[in-house]
Amino acid sequence: MDQRKGKEMRDIAVRDDEEKWVYDSSVDHKGRLPLRTSTGAWKASLFIITIEFSERLTYFGIATSLIIYLTKVIHQDLKTAARSVNYWAGVTTLMPLFGGFIADAYLGRFYTVLSSSVVYLLGLVLLTMSWFVPSLKACDGDVCAEPRKAHEVAFFLAIYLISIGTGGHKPSLESFGADQFDDHHPEERKKKMSFFNWWNSGLCFGLLLGVTVIVYVQDHINWGTADIFLTIVMASSLLIFIIGRPYYRYRKAAGSPLTPMLQVLVAAISKRKLSYPSNPAELYEIPKSQMTQGRILCHTEKLKFLDRAAIVENKENSFEKQDPWRLATVTKVEEMKLVINMIPIWLTTLPFGICVAQAATFFIKQGVIMNRKMGDFVIPPASIYSLAAIGMIISVTIYDKVLVPVLRKVTGNERGIKILQRIGIGMLFSVATMIVAALVEKKRLTAVKNDPVNGSLSMSVFWLAPQFIIIGAGDGFALVGLQEYFYDQVPDSMRSLGIAFYLSVIGAANFLSSMLITLVDHVTEKGGESWFGKDLNSSRLDNFYWLLAIMTMGNLFVFVFVANWYTYKNVQRVAVANCNEDEDGAGSMA
Repeated sequence: MDQRKGKEMRDIAVRDDEEKWVYDSSVDHKGRLPLRTSTGAWKASLFIITIEFSERLTYFGIATSLIIYLTKVIHQDLKTAARSVNYWAGVTTLMPLFGGFIADAYLGRFYTVLSSSVVYLLGLVLLTMSWFVPSLKACDGDVCAEPRKAHEVAFFLAIYLISIGTGGHKPSLESFGADQFDDHHPEERKKKMSFFNWWNSGLCFGLLLGVTVIVYVQDHINWGTADIFLTIVMASSLLIFIIGRPYYRYRKAAGSPLTPMLQVLVAAISKRKLSYPSNPAELYEIPKSQMTQGRILCHTEKLKFLDRAAIVENKENSFEKQDPWRLATVTKVEEMKLVINMIPIWLTTLPFGICVAQAATFFIKQGVIMNRKMGDFVIPPASIYSLAAIGMIISVTIYDKVLVPVLRKVTGNERGIKILQRIGIGMLFSVATMIVAALVEKKRLTAVKNDPVNGSLSMSVFWLAPQFIIIGAGDGFALVGLQEYFYDQVPDSMRSLGIAFYLSVIGAANFLSSMLITLVDHVTEKGGESWFGKDLNSSRLDNFYWLLAIMTMGNLFVFVFVANWYTYKNVQRVAVANCNEDEDGAGSMA
């Protein structure tokens, strides 16, 4: 009786201790064990959501109007401006690869966000100066045939500083917000689910405000006033983020996540001549009883040449400390396989990214020369991009609230459908977007042919609404699916880099879009008339859209084949006997 009572009292003491302190490997701002009541959860995450809102407001306020600025102020022709936008967007969405690596390996997420915010703010300050400082202004008057070289240098330096700043934000900020909730605490785990809903609400609200209010100021007042507003918002949110420092929970940087993969490769090559064991259970793995963190992955049959890294040479000392450059665990080998298996998926999603790139360039430029009047109000051309955000919100809501519950009953999969199936559906939407865009542009060109002066103005800008809404709906499937895929399927030590991999699809696609424009321009010019003229009326964007539709449809068949071949991450739940089904469930894309 006394022993049972003593055990109950010890259990109560343990629960009280866990209720008071946070035991999830995080620390407070002084490096101590975090006190639950004064750190983390909503008291910390609201500071983080605030700076995400301001960053998205700024980014989309600049990105959606960039092609208009380049053609109106910098006086670039259409194809040059489109390439410039694609280069900038490409750098902006590839920089998170660097930022994610720095956050995971060295600085940690808080200091990565802090330093990148300072760089972001410097870019905004320089952008504002390029409009108001006399020596940096485009020209002395309101209109000039060619801007000063100093203005071009200052402008491009400013927007690329913003790219560097974004590179630190995107892979680090969301995961830092999620770090504020303890997965082992029931109440905080429930709050964490709500956090992601509020996170996306802040993101979408920032986007909509950026492409409406900020774009309206740019269009009806001037670009400099909009830049001042964005600078003030970003500086204020950075101050709020710093004020929240005592309330945050921090995860220490764990070193380069790439080193273990290099160790697997070196070990596999060095033991390439060893005979493969007849039973995969003989491959080296740390017993669960000795695991201090992380999860054990189940062995898979693909890429078996890497399994040689886990062959034990001295079986008598198999569980003593081993040279990691000579012997790797099955889990480390499987993590290497995960990254290699992602390469075909990454490559086959690039054509989808090329289609997405058109929304921020040619789609918006089309809106500039169409009828944008609603009574006495003139819609800023970049504001039409808000329809893509609305389309995405609608598709995500329908998918989450309507389709997933039904599909769970039909497929038995917790997600409703597999992640790659969701991405494939989004890619199909991108094909439909290009077909609709081609038909609308053909109609506009016909109107211009019949009336060269007022042909475009005879068509409302809302003719572009279907293509924006469809591409937004596709983003709700493909972009959200890509984010989930790259976050979920990377090794656990590479979560920040996983978000960066997702963004790199769009970044690389923007560069490919620029290369494709250059190639098509060269080929069609040799054939007689380039598809990309000085302006839209002398161009044939409808043909370019048809080309993208055909390319994306052909690529979709390749994606389906690759997705059917793909093996999802297989986490060992209880015992090796449970390693017969991957984490995402059995089944194929078909």
